[in-house]
Amino acid sequence: MQQAAVVGAKVVIAIILAVSLAGQVFVVPFMADEMVRMYPEFEGLRIPGIVGCIALVVCAQVALLCVWRLLSMVAGASIFSITAFRWVKVLIGCCAAFTGLIAAAFIVLYAANAMQGGVMVMLLAAFIGGIGATLLLVVMKGLLRKASQLEQDMAEVV
Repeated sequence: MQQAAVVGAKVVIAIILAVSLAGQVFVVPFMADEMVRMYPEFEGLRIPGIVGCIALVVCAQVALLCVWRLLSMVAGASIFSITAFRWVKVLIGCCAAFTGLIAAAFIVLYAANAMQGGVMVMLLAAFIGGIGATLLLVVMKGLLRKASQLEQDMAEVV
């Protein structure tokens, strides 16, 4: 059953990666062009908006690749190895970077007087969610460290 769950999760990750790549290449630039067409006064935010959105998607893609690798480690029964901690650290870094990019987007849009109420609420929710996810991953890293130590102790006993 665990193997089926790992394979299923990897299939979902592959689909999300493919869709997000298509979004980076086609959707983000198209949406930026449409927003500038509707609001020409924000032409100066077009390129920073594209770069910021692509950076956010890259954070998510790297995080998904880390999860893919961790799933492989679970399937290979090597999740308690020291290598897993590197992947978890990268995952935490991705969450922190995502949160920082959201904060930067909030500041830039606020400074440019280009933030509508709904966008402000979504950015604040994403920022709070990013902080929560980052802290949760830090706690999960601590649990992995504890479980790794317990597994090591059990190996010494047996």
